[in-house]
Amino acid sequence: MIAPLSWERAFTAWTPDFPALLFVLVLGGGYGYLARRVPGWPHGRTVAFLAGLATTLLVTCTFLGVYDRVLFWPRAVQTVVLLTITPLLLALGAPLTLLLSTLPGARRLRAIGRGRVARALTFPLVITALLIVPPFLIYLTPLYELCLRNSVVDSLVRLVLVGCGFVYFWTRLRVDPTPREDHHLVSFGISLTEVIVDAALGLVLWLGPLRAAGFYDALARTWGPDRRTDQIIGAGVLWVGGDLAGLPFVGVLLRRWMRDDERQAERIDRELDAEEQAEEPVEKPASSSTSLWWENDPVFAERFKRERR
Repeated sequence: MIAPLSWERAFTAWTPDFPALLFVLVLGGGYGYLARRVPGWPHGRTVAFLAGLATTLLVTCTFLGVYDRVLFWPRAVQTVVLLTITPLLLALGAPLTLLLSTLPGARRLRAIGRGRVARALTFPLVITALLIVPPFLIYLTPLYELCLRNSVVDSLVRLVLVGCGFVYFWTRLRVDPTPREDHHLVSFGISLTEVIVDAALGLVLWLGPLRAAGFYDALARTWGPDRRTDQIIGAGVLWVGGDLAGLPFVGVLLRRWMRDDERQAERIDRELDAEEQAEEPVEKPASSSTSLWWENDPVFAERFKRERR
């Protein structure tokens, strides 16, 4: 039986999660190699991407990974981080821009990314489903207990969480090129929907039946919170923690919205200035003729012509 969780164990317990380590090494090594090939690649993007990979190790190789099959709430923390925080940081690293800047065939990839299929797959309703459906599938279906019993399924589910979250933040933040240019209000609408859905899932887990009761009962754990309290804590993590984890995204989204408005205002000002310059009358040079004024008048000019004839 695993040792009881304590404050000391929270800082010292760890476990080597090999799928997570492989994920971090491959993505981190590839990103670092490509970033060195692009002159002037922003260091901030590299830091954001590596920080996202670090959060993966934080929830899989620390005490959270040690106790994610013993207690309910550590797995809830993993779900929140892998679906929201990790992909947010990865998206801020602009990995797709880095790939398009270095890989051959970038022009064709851009054409595919602007095609109808890509636009359909990134439609706001599809993106909303990618964000809110995975937690329901995990916790309200037999998939949850299957993850507890099968490490391969567990690793695949974690990868899907990161992938779904990345697609959401990629299309909403638009740090990388995206197939669609939806208004930022759409992102706020999806975020509001997520808040409501998180609350619904939290209430279901709080008041509903115990999840994977057979698996946890077989452990015969004699320390820590009882099964109901443990699940209530996990429900609170999914509910409140999910909303708190979304605050950084809202802040980044507001910042990008303000920048986009500033750029649009500057573009409109330039267009108005160009129109004003185009509408300014061209000053005609003063006539050097010394003719009298009535000679230029149509009526008198016609009379002068008849007299001359």
